[in-house]
Amino acid sequence: MVNDASLTMPYLEPFLNVNMNEALPRIKDPQVHADAIAFIKQESQHYRQHRKYNALLKNQGYPELVAVEHAMDTSFKKLADKSLAFRLAYTVGFETLTLGATEWVVGNRREMFNEADLRVASLILWHLVEETEHKTAAFDVYRDVCGGYFQRVYGLLYASFHMVYWSRQGYIAMLKKDGLWNNIRSRTRLWRRSARALMAFGKHIALGMMPGHDPRHVKDPTWVSDWMERYDAGGDGVPLLNTVTLVDMKAT
Repeated sequence: MVNDASLTMPYLEPFLNVNMNEALPRIKDPQVHADAIAFIKQESQHYRQHRKYNALLKNQGYPELVAVEHAMDTSFKKLADKSLAFRLAYTVGFETLTLGATEWVVGNRREMFNEADLRVASLILWHLVEETEHKTAAFDVYRDVCGGYFQRVYGLLYASFHMVYWSRQGYIAMLKKDGLWNNIRSRTRLWRRSARALMAFGKHIALGMMPGHDPRHVKDPTWVSDWMERYDAGGDGVPLLNTVTLVDMKAT
């Protein structure tokens, strides 16, 4: 499930950046404009790192994922033809989902990354920390440029169903390749983890549908806040992570 989330990033995040770039000339608030530029820079780093990771994943036994990537690419190219207002609402919707993803992954990190390569845990958790750090950027841009409650809710629901669909395609292909898709024990584990994920996502989708919703009022997980404080105090380099806490190393 986590690997497939990574698979979507090189197609999703450039799409988000195109939307935010197109909105830049229309943003009136200087702080919102600055935050949008920072958002674009962060997302650009995210998808570049995930692209490297995905290449390793495909080369280590899952060439079938190339077909999934082509289909995702086509899907996001079709979305690019829609109005800017819709695309910004989609961007806000996805950023709302990332709050649920962070809650799910961080809350279950010990189980999810048990015996995982430290660098894999670092990549995923670093990405989610930065999504939390810029959680208000897309919302503020949407509010500044176009606003509109019903369009925002439509974008949230559309992004939710769209990303749930694509988040399944890659892991289904991998489970089939591993001979686990029709294994009842594997399917039971998948249902259990999917239920936990849907609970976390559902909570934030419900919050995002509220008329007075503002992501800055959503409390960050304590572990994420601690990570950001450690990063700010640590000088150069991104701290490596394990499944429980930070380690006293820097990524090179």
